[in-house]
Amino acid sequence: MTARLNTLGVKFFADGADCSRVRDLCLEPWIKGFTTNPTLMRAAGVAHYRTFAEELLELVSDRPISFEVIADDLDEIERQAREIATWGENVFVKVPVTNTRRETMARVARSLAGDGIKVNVTAVMTAQQAEQAASWLAEGPAGFVSVFAGRIADTGRDPMPIMTEALEAMAPYPHLELIWASPREVLNVIQADAIGCHVITVTDSILERLPTLGHDLDEFSLDTVKMFHRDAEAAGYALETHDARPRSAA
Repeated sequence: MTARLNTLGVKFFADGADCSRVRDLCLEPWIKGFTTNPTLMRAAGVAHYRTFAEELLELVSDRPISFEVIADDLDEIERQAREIATWGENVFVKVPVTNTRRETMARVARSLAGDGIKVNVTAVMTAQQAEQAASWLAEGPAGFVSVFAGRIADTGRDPMPIMTEALEAMAPYPHLELIWASPREVLNVIQADAIGCHVITVTDSILERLPTLGHDLDEFSLDTVKMFHRDAEAAGYALETHDARPRSAA
């Protein structure tokens, strides 16, 4: 699998909130960074944000890692972002493209980037939002724009045109990278690589299926047949033969 992954130009960022899993993934050189968010943290049972972040940063020191603000007021978002930025040189601060009241993050993102803080603008869904987010970070250091391609696909839309347009909109800013966020299937890895997307996030559900990347379809068919047969045997299923002859009238 590693040899196949090494032929791809897209970088893999592991997405999750399980510290033991992060410890294991740090041993994989093809994992180039890490991301997390409050939803993943809650699902993993994280109780204290700062303690969790400190534990992660003890594990991840040589690759970028993104932590998200947990506020909704613009001033508080900026305050939290500046605090998170002090946690480590490899830390990128995730700020949403808007708050819950649809207030744009333009002022906050420009202020942060202008002061040298590395920002990851997240929850982006359109090429127009990606273009705006990139312009906010234009005068700053390295940064990311995370477009949630998987959520776009969940609406029945093909994310490829949007991702391609977002990539083109970001081309004038070589210090910024586009993240293909929330992938739903291994195919998304190939799609992201095909358009030249810089980064794709991968959760455990994608990681566990990566070994099927490029798998021979005839062999995959046989594997599937074996799986069905194995599971039927393990479940103890049986179909008894019944006498299907019609009964004679009494």
